[in-house]
Order: sequence, then structure tokens, then C-alpha cells
Amino acid sequence: MGEKTVMAAGTFDLIHLGHLHYLQEAKKLGDQLVVVVACDETVREKKHEPLMNEKTRAELIGALKPVDEVVIGVEGNPFETVEKIEPDVIALGYDQWHQEKRIKDELKNRGLKAEVIRLEHYNHDLDGTRKIIRKIIDWQAMKKELDKVEGS
Repeated sequence: MGEKTVMAAGTFDLIHLGHLHYLQEAKKLGDQLVVVVACDETVREKKHEPLMNEKTRAELIGALKPVDEVVIGVEGNPFETVEKIEPDVIALGYDQWHQEKRIKDELKNRGLKAEVIRLEHYNHDLDGTRKIIRKIIDWQAMKKELDKVEGS
């Protein structure tokens, strides 16, 4: 009986506690955790201009303790990457836009037998990229106001 492979995927543009929690929980679902880091083109298409390039994001994710292997995703059809990895489990983050039924249907169409599991939310004040960016913007606005007061 072989190892149970879990696949997790994401952008991982600003790594934060939410990402770490997601990967730790994903690792608990099997023996080997393979993480797919979205390629730059996919990040641009689905989210925004990446702050870090795909190789940098992959290197950072690969350095995390729960991660056994990192793969940079291909543009276009994410199921090509799934077919290469052949995971036993696909772990979805609580806030990932992926629709579980659509994934299950596509896996079935391709003859893949991976279980799809959506993980729970980890609530922390800096558990999301948007929260971090918002905090930086708020801090910059506050600093600007303080500079005005001190300059008066």
C-alpha cells in the first residue's frame, strides 16, 4: 500500500498564517503534501499582478515544514497538473473559489479518484493577503496623519 498523496494549491503571493494553517491541515490528510503554486499568468488572470514571481513563491512554499514537493501550475487547464500529480486527496482552502462539485465531476470525467475536501477557516487578524494589504494601507494613512501633526 503506497503513500497517500494530498494536493493543495494556491497563489501564495504574500505568505501568511492562513496559508501555513491551510498547508498544515492539508498535510494531516495524507502522507505526502504536494503544493501547486499558481503560475504568474494564472495569478494575473484570476487575481492581480503578482508581487513575487512564481519561482520565488514556489521556493518560499517549498521551505515550509509541511510541504514535501512544490509544482508550479500550468496556465489554462489546472486538471493537467492534477493528472500529473494523481493525488488521493485535493485539499481546498475555506476561501478558495473552486466549486467542489465541478472538481468532482471533472475528476470523474478524467478517471481520477481523488477525494475533495474543503478545509476549515483559520481566523487570525493577518490570515489573508487582503487583510495584510489593508493593514499596511491603514498604517501608511495613520503615519501620514501623524507626520502632518508633527510638522505643524
